[in-house]
This record gives sequence, structure tokens and C-alpha cells, in this order.
Amino acid sequence: MKVTPEHNARIAKLTFASVYPHYVNKVEKKGRTKTELHQVIDWLTGYDDAKIQKLIEDKVTFEEFFAGATLNPNAHLIKGVICGYRIEEIDNTLTRNTRYLDKLVEELARGRKMEKILRQEPS
Repeated sequence: MKVTPEHNARIAKLTFASVYPHYVNKVEKKGRTKTELHQVIDWLTGYDDAKIQKLIEDKVTFEEFFAGATLNPNAHLIKGVICGYRIEEIDNTLTRNTRYLDKLVEELARGRKMEKILRQEPS
């Protein structure tokens, strides 16, 4: 499936605060914790618990969310399909970063081990 400019614009305007409760529900429903969710978000973006809470309170858009993030250098190791899109084929950086986060949340909810979710370069 090809990502359209309209899709990219919609993602950019979406607020992190509007999606965050869905992330929490998704992982908790599958027996994972909010702490683990925050660990995944921290790994991808560099945001700690206090910063995540501030971003929620400030109702930042995903565009602002990722503009202030320090993306993990191993984020490119996140591959696969999420929401019908193959992550490695998404050419819009913001949409790809958002789908990275979606994929990590999905893996957490599916019970994948944290060591596998928090990707490391093969040694």
C-alpha cells in the first residue's frame, strides 16, 4: 500500500495525547504494563516518563513529538508491516517514525520479549 500525501498530513496533525491512551489500553489488555510501554517509547525517542507526560499535557502533534525526539540509531532495524504499510518502504520520515512507534507497541502487546523489541545491531 502506498502512503499518500494526505495520509502523511493526517499523521502530522494527529496529537500524541489522542493516541497514547490507545497504546496503554492495547498493551495492558495483553498483560503488559505502562512502564514497559514507556520503556519502548524512551528507547525509540529518548523521552523519559516526565517528558512523555509533558507532551501529553501539551497536546503536541506527532510532527512536534518527533521533531523534539532523539531517534534511536537502531530504529532502522524496525521492519515489517503495520496498519497495512511496509515500514521500510515508507519514504516520509514522520510517517515512518510514527509507524516505528506503532510497530513497537504492537510487538509489546503481542508478548514479544523486551530484548527483541529494543533492537540492537547484530554483533
